[in-house]
Amino acid sequence: MKEKDNPQPQPLPLRAELRGGRLCVYCPLRRRFVRLTPEERVRQLFTLHLIKDLGYPQPLLAHEVSLKVGSLKRRCDTVLYDLQARPRMIVEYKAPSVTLTQRALDQISRYNLTLRAPYLVLTNGTQLLCCLMDYERQSYRLLPSVPHYSQL
Repeated sequence: MKEKDNPQPQPLPLRAELRGGRLCVYCPLRRRFVRLTPEERVRQLFTLHLIKDLGYPQPLLAHEVSLKVGSLKRRCDTVLYDLQARPRMIVEYKAPSVTLTQRALDQISRYNLTLRAPYLVLTNGTQLLCCLMDYERQSYRLLPSVPHYSQL
């Protein structure tokens, strides 16, 4: 989008307040205030985009999902489940200053060894990678964007 198309910065549609001297944002999925870090800002805005623009049902999304990768305990940033509570999508967030790299893709791929979700998404708020997994061929295909919920 060109600057002249949108000359005024848009206010963030997030509920933020100072708590204990720190700026915090309300997370509707976790139903509590959390510290507003650059990565958390990306998480909240992307989740809002999934729900408001792409039709993802909020009750099927979960943040900070614990899982075991080998003998290690890890947490996925966001998981979308289907109605049978099977993982459909894993989303990994990075701060805007962090470039999406193969290392980040490897991280979400390791999480997916356990969850086996068909979709993997990486975003830093400016860059986006969306992969559709092909388990039969042991490969993935990069998609141009995150699909609307009705297309999953």
